[in-house]
Amino acid sequence: MALVWPLLLGLAVAPLLGGRWSLLGQIRIRGAVIFYVAIVLQFAAFPLRWMPWHTPDRAAIVLWIISYALFALGLLLNARIPGVPFVAIGLVSNVLAISLNGGHMPALPSALRGAGLIFTKSQNSERMPTPHLAWLVDRWAAPRWIPGGNVFSVGDVAIAAGGLLFALLATECFRRRPGLKLAPHSG
Repeated sequence: MALVWPLLLGLAVAPLLGGRWSLLGQIRIRGAVIFYVAIVLQFAAFPLRWMPWHTPDRAAIVLWIISYALFALGLLLNARIPGVPFVAIGLVSNVLAISLNGGHMPALPSALRGAGLIFTKSQNSERMPTPHLAWLVDRWAAPRWIPGGNVFSVGDVAIAAGGLLFALLATECFRRRPGLKLAPHSG
């Protein structure tokens, strides 16, 4: 959930930076149904507390990996959209960490302490003091003022950056405006 905040921040500040929300309607998402199916699989694997089912761990891991494969396919089909390459890098980073550590995203104990979380295994995360590819795992605690934030990884940072870049570039915040004269750079 916390990964959506950079996207929303970008969309909120876009008009202040000269961006136009109307340009978002011109973006054509290829294979949009792929993303919907991937999201449904994630909820099937790791239902929210109020959902009336529980998915066994091994089945959840399989559904999760399939959902990531679908997300990867969707990102590949839409690589031309601003920010998507960063999201893809983040996705690959997270999949590497997950797949090399038994199917759960490892979370460093220090990150969990920093976020005020106490668990050994929680749905898609697992406390691991010495995971494989430790630099790709959930290693930092999000500040407590971020709604829905807990721990995050290098891949999550790339995904968040992709969301922010998408919002700013797709609304053309930084496009040169007619009549705008930039002073020559003196070096």
